[in-house]
Amino acid sequence: SGNWGCAITKIIAENTARHGDFQTDVTMWMFEEEVEHNGAKRKLSQVFNESKENVKYLPGIQLPSNVYAEPDVRKAVADADIMVWVIPHQFVPSTIENMGNPKPGSVSISLIKGGLELEGGKLGLCSDVLRKSLGHNVSVLMGANIAKEVALGQFCEATLGIDAPAEDTARLVRLFDCPSFRVNAVDDIAGVELCGGLKNIVALGVGFCDGLGYGGNTKAALIRIGLEEMITFIRHFYPGVKDSTFLESCGVADLITTCFGGRNRKCAEAFVRAKGGKPWEEIERELLGGQKLQGTLTAEEIWPVMKEHGLCERLPLFTTIYQIAFESKPPESIVQLPQAVVA
Repeated sequence: SGNWGCAITKIIAENTARHGDFQTDVTMWMFEEEVEHNGAKRKLSQVFNESKENVKYLPGIQLPSNVYAEPDVRKAVADADIMVWVIPHQFVPSTIENMGNPKPGSVSISLIKGGLELEGGKLGLCSDVLRKSLGHNVSVLMGANIAKEVALGQFCEATLGIDAPAEDTARLVRLFDCPSFRVNAVDDIAGVELCGGLKNIVALGVGFCDGLGYGGNTKAALIRIGLEEMITFIRHFYPGVKDSTFLESCGVADLITTCFGGRNRKCAEAFVRAKGGKPWEEIERELLGGQKLQGTLTAEEIWPVMKEHGLCERLPLFTTIYQIAFESKPPESIVQLPQAVVA
């Protein structure tokens, strides 16, 4: 029920009301917390159900009347045919544990970025965890989507990585697709999902660049190198990923958007300007208002993976970003990258 969760819920609720093959009502699990509202402390879910506005995470945006907030995750998913996951990846295990068994025949779509782990030499995805735990199909949706702009109906695109029979693909597209939010379905879950997670690491590098006062040329160079390293990393673990995926909204478009307008870039800039005087947790609290930073977590997740698979010299930008973020390497090293070693 953060800003992105509410923004995509707005689209889903409008589409369930528009198309006859969905139940109209949409239940949104809302992590309960107290907020100051009209001079009094209130529960966020109660304020939302009265006003249809998430006054903390997406203020000023009215969600449709067919959206209902439920603070109990078990109740929220009890009758769900389709579950849409929009939570920070570090909370996936506890959420699965608390929600109980999903409805038979249900499916999931994950909008979660990150959550990568190495198991038996194979890189596991967050969608793999969901699929294994829930026992049903899990598709993924990623794209160049800033939450407030999506909620305001500004035109954008997204990519749906499909894990469903052909007859269900059109229905899942209809759940999200509308004139202002165009969705393209592709048969490449790993490519779509990994692009969504890795681009947050590149955005940290661009944020370091902004904190140092460098201009557009430097940022463009880092974005290009970052895309190249994303492709190298993904192909190492999933050689069957499709070239076309990187040209989808989940690929180069999402990378550009995140590097110019996302929270990871913003926090990385603040990290450099603080000259090492503020830990990431403090910057997160100050700048994100309760939301979570994903780029640093993903960088920490892939670092041991890179070392175990001998990828550090092949991925000098990823390596340098990790070292600046966690090993006190000077931020200026972001523009002193060694040449990547070709395998």
